[in-house]
Amino acid sequence: MGRDVMLVTPAGPVSAWRAEPPHGAAAQGAVVVIQEIFGVNAHIRSVADGYAAAGYTALAPALFDPVARHVELAYDAEGFAQGRALVEALGNDRAVAIVRACRDTLRGEGHRRVAAVGFCWGGTLAFLANTRLGLPAVSYYGARTVPVLGETLQAPMLFHFGADDPSISADDIALHRTRQPDAQVCVHPGGHGFNRDVDPAHYHAASAAAARRATLAFLDAALRQDAPP
Repeated sequence: MGRDVMLVTPAGPVSAWRAEPPHGAAAQGAVVVIQEIFGVNAHIRSVADGYAAAGYTALAPALFDPVARHVELAYDAEGFAQGRALVEALGNDRAVAIVRACRDTLRGEGHRRVAAVGFCWGGTLAFLANTRLGLPAVSYYGARTVPVLGETLQAPMLFHFGADDPSISADDIALHRTRQPDAQVCVHPGGHGFNRDVDPAHYHAASAAAARRATLAFLDAALRQDAPP
């Protein structure tokens, strides 16, 4: 079970959900879990707890804190509208700076290997955490990534997409393969938010399970002690 912590970041103090491996086990590495547009809500906390259960220290920063604290939005039209407005108010640069602060905090604690896993908007930020911060990264259905696909990968990269995602077309997925040929690209049955198990309208259990297996295999390879720094 995780707990709330506070982080010092260039954007000001930011709260985060932190979860550790069970029973005092040594962490295999650390993962920055990057939220969707709905905030660090019960779902994102559960995702972080899941990575901790798999053996990683997980840290999920509340990225909206510099513009609005304690944000947990509903999966409805109002929640989507509020989340999009908060993304625009914060901006990607400040979000990446917060992820950098998470990386630096974890490294300062002795975690040599840190990765990023992000969802939706967080999927795009995970890509930027790779290109700008050098973190191995996993992006789940990052619909805002196409405009920045020209950036150069600095570490291993895994993309997950839903085959029926209306916000990420087949042409967009093909563009990921073309512009980032060194990245791994997985396309799963289902649409946007297929990993969101608290949202029956979008959740696809089989695809979520398959993506998790691929993600854990990716993290194992990227964060193991003999992996390139």
